Amino acid sequence: MLTEFKAFIAKGNVIDLAVAVIIAGAFGKIVTSLTEDVIMPFVGFIFGGVDFSSYFILLSTPEGYTGSTADYAALKEAGAAMIGYGSFITAIINFLILAFIIFLLVRYAKKVMAEFEKTPPEEKPTGPTELDLLKEIRDELKKRP
Repeated sequence: MLTEFKAFIAKGNVIDLAVAVIIAGAFGKIVTSLTEDVIMPFVGFIFGGVDFSSYFILLSTPEGYTGSTADYAALKEAGAAMIGYGSFITAIINFLILAFIIFLLVRYAKKVMAEFEKTPPEEKPTGPTELDLLKEIRDELKKRP
């Protein structure tokens, strides 16, 4: 079983998949940063300074909580029951951006693969073919005594 596992791990597809997962994780962080640090503040600016990440519905506060009921981060840290729909909106925007970027990458990859799959036009040989040369050699040999 150990040798089968080694053979499975050594296959190129498994290694390629591992590399893809690692790159996708890093790429996900980039998209999250793009959304949270660039796009969402811009959207908030357009809509009058709205910060989507702090939109929530408070269901109940934990016992002994004395902080502000409008502070999403403090309520979340205290373990309050709430629905954070602003974070959900941000996650949807993250997903849409990531899906669009992947769409563009796949589209570009298909275009590149199509270019590689095109076969170059067959070049017509210049000069005599092998068959013509062999016929000439045969004819010359027949002329000799």
